[in-house]
Amino acid sequence: MTGPQVAPDSPGGVLRLIRSGAAASRSDVARLVGVSASTAAGRVQALIDHGYLREAGDGKSHGGRRPRRLALRADSGSVAAVDLGSHHASLAVFDMCGTLLAEHEQPVRIGDGPSVVLSQVFSEVTQLADPAIPLRGITVGVPGPVDARTGRVVSPSRMPGWNGVDVREVLAAHTDLPVVVDNDANLMAVGEHSADPVRHLVFVKAGTGIGCGVIASGRLHHGAVGAAGDISHLAVRGREDVECSCGRNGCLDAVASGAALVRDLTAAGVAVRDPAEVVELAWDAHPVTTRMLREAGHATGEILSTIVNFFNPDVLVVGGQFSRAEPFVASIRSTLYERCLPMATEDLQVITTRTGRLAGVTGGAHLMLEYLLAPERVNAAIG
Repeated sequence: MTGPQVAPDSPGGVLRLIRSGAAASRSDVARLVGVSASTAAGRVQALIDHGYLREAGDGKSHGGRRPRRLALRADSGSVAAVDLGSHHASLAVFDMCGTLLAEHEQPVRIGDGPSVVLSQVFSEVTQLADPAIPLRGITVGVPGPVDARTGRVVSPSRMPGWNGVDVREVLAAHTDLPVVVDNDANLMAVGEHSADPVRHLVFVKAGTGIGCGVIASGRLHHGAVGAAGDISHLAVRGREDVECSCGRNGCLDAVASGAALVRDLTAAGVAVRDPAEVVELAWDAHPVTTRMLREAGHATGEILSTIVNFFNPDVLVVGGQFSRAEPFVASIRSTLYERCLPMATEDLQVITTRTGRLAGVTGGAHLMLEYLLAPERVNAAIG
C-alpha cells in the first residue's frame, strides 16, 4: 500500500531518497531531483535542523571539492515493538535507523485480556527504553487477524476477550504515542524481508498457531482489509474429521499447528506441554513426534503449494518454533516441489528464518519507522 503522492523536491521526498540509499550528498539530491544546488541545500538543511539528518564526513570527490555525506540521525529518537504470543511477548527498542538497542522476552497470558496484557507490556517497554532517548512510537503484533483499515482484532482463534478490540484505543490510556497494530506473521514477514530484501516473499509462522505474511514487490501486502496470507483456516484434504475452533472442519491450524500437535501427542500418551517440547522430542528422534511433524509439514506444504503457484515468490521462509524441526521443514519443501508447477519452483528458495525470534519485533520497528518517516508526515512536521 503506497502513501499519498509528494513532491520529489520536498523535504519528505528528499529524505526518502537518502533513506533509500539513492542519494548521499546535497549534489546527489540536486542531480536526482532536478533542482538547483541552493534548493537542494535548503531542503537538506531543513531536515538537519529538524533532527532527521546529520552530516557524516566527506564523501568521494568526482572533481572539485569533496561533498559532505548525509546520514540519518539514529539518535533522534527510538521506536518500540511488541510481538505478542499466547504465553510470552517479545519486546524490543530500536534507534531511528532500525538498529536494535535492547530486547527482552516477557511471560504473558493472552487470555488475561487486552487491558491487562497491554498494560503489562507497555510498562515493560518503558523500562526497556532509554529515558534519555525519546520514544517516538510503538508497534504491536498480535497472534490473530487484524483489520488493516481500523487496527481492530477480528475473530482470533486463541485470544479470548480480544475480538473487536482496538489495540490503539486500549494503549491510548497509557500513552499518546503513535501505535501501529498488525498480525504477527505480517510483522515477521517484514522483519525477514529486512534481512534479505527480495521482491516477492512468503513468510510462514509455524508455532502455537500457523500464520502467513506476504511481501509483494518489496512491500507488505494486506489485501483489501488485511486478510491477505491468512492460511490458518484453509481446509486440509482428508482431515475433515478434525474440528476447528472457527466452527469448520479440517482447518490447517487445527491439523498442523503447534497446539494441534501438542493435543495429538498428548492423546497418544506422549507427555508434552508446548511446541518447544515437541521440537525437543524431534531432536531426540522420538518416532511418534517425528511422524506427526512430517504429516504436519505435508499438510502445510499442500496449502502453501496453492500460494506458491498463484503468487510465485522468490523466497518462502519458515519461521516460528517448528522452523527448528527438520522433519517439518523438509516435508514442506518436498511437498512444494511435488505439488507446484516446475516454473513456480525453478528459482524458489525454501529456507528457515534468518531473524529468528526477533523477526516480529524487527518487522514492527520497520513499520513504525516507515510511518514516522513517511514523506507526507515529514513535510507536515517541517511545514
